[in-house]
Amino acid sequence: LHYYNKKNIHQKMRFFALVSFAVSAVAYSPSFSRRDAVRSLVTGGVVVATSGTANALDVCNPKANNCVFSTWTPPSGTSRKDAIKDVRAVIEAYPQAGQADVDGGGWKIANDDLESTGMARIEYSSSGKGFFAKSFNGGKPFVDDLNIEIDSNGSVKCKSQSRIGDSDFGVNGKRLAYLAAGLKSKGWGI
Repeated sequence: LHYYNKKNIHQKMRFFALVSFAVSAVAYSPSFSRRDAVRSLVTGGVVVATSGTANALDVCNPKANNCVFSTWTPPSGTSRKDAIKDVRAVIEAYPQAGQADVDGGGWKIANDDLESTGMARIEYSSSGKGFFAKSFNGGKPFVDDLNIEIDSNGSVKCKSQSRIGDSDFGVNGKRLAYLAAGLKSKGWGI
């Protein structure tokens, strides 16, 4: 009985050490996701570093009414560097005052790793003045995230999603349509 208890304690200590390691990795490494942390626990704590390449963006849940996913293709012969330049120009041309009655609270680039990993995240805010913001969000603006990934050949995957709520009343679609129109005018496939 005494041996069993020691063995059980050692198993628990190993488990908590692995959990601590996984949590630390998530906290201190921007390229180490919660999914990677769980995977490391399942594989006994073996962690495989990834290069942070694109193609990790998940599509929207088919039943989601607050998420839009799209893929954009650059004109033939466009380098990845030029594709990044085009995408960045379209993002920066988006009006801070919003457009088509959406994003009246402006936007900010929250994470920009386009040159290294091909990923970026932009936060868009509603004005906070509408009925739903006043009634359901304490008068605070709703915030949506636009995640962008550019792969090695310049193709772009983007996902615009509301952080809260079951519906976005078409806001994410309007946002992506505006950005897509800017790229389409540069010869991109939408």
